Amino acid sequence: MRVVLSLGGSVLAPELDAGRVAAYANAIERLVDEGCELGVVVGGGGVARDYIGAARDLDANEVQLDQLGIDVTRVNARLLITALGSSVDPSPAHDYDEAADAIRRGDVSVMGGVTPGQTTDAVAAALAEYVDADLLVYATGANGIYDADPNVDETAEQFAELTPEELVEVIVPMSRDAGASAPVDLLAAKLIQRAGMRAVVLDGHDPEAVENAVLRGEHTGTDVVPAGGAEPSYWAQR
Repeated sequence: MRVVLSLGGSVLAPELDAGRVAAYANAIERLVDEGCELGVVVGGGGVARDYIGAARDLDANEVQLDQLGIDVTRVNARLLITALGSSVDPSPAHDYDEAADAIRRGDVSVMGGVTPGQTTDAVAAALAEYVDADLLVYATGANGIYDADPNVDETAEQFAELTPEELVEVIVPMSRDAGASAPVDLLAAKLIQRAGMRAVVLDGHDPEAVENAVLRGEHTGTDVVPAGGAEPSYWAQR
């Protein structure tokens, strides 16, 4: 099964903790041992926001801010690569061709951002479409998609399952809010819709939970399932 994993920077490295990075590397290596072909897209997290905030105070323009964020995602990607074994491409991919080539030759490809104006959410969705992934998994700080921000609205309800079209409908109003609260951004949602892609959005703080979602489809987050879409055949074999 070919899988793209979007790993939030705030999940992988909320602070510099070698043990946490190693735990995620171990989970990725177990997925490889189980026969998964993997692309991993790593976000910038709080470190990127800190750098961007400082650069904004120095009057950097938006493209400069985006580029700074991309640089941080690539540092996070390199940190994860350091923890992985010989099955990983030793350098972060800088574009989709590099990532796809690594995946197709059997290596894990780890990458960060690609271009200004595009989040790593969207990079993961674009990579998944590019390599015809069977599954796209967003390991985020939120346990799935809700109808409101659960951090500020205690009545917010989680969606157990959405179609890609419904995902876009849910994300659109969230994307208009200041400090948008959606765990997946609008461009990523539209790419998922365009590709008719199967995806999972879940709390990624526990690497084993992500592993279970990939291997067996077992999780407490939100499934994004195209109309008439079947489960990956790989799950039936577990």
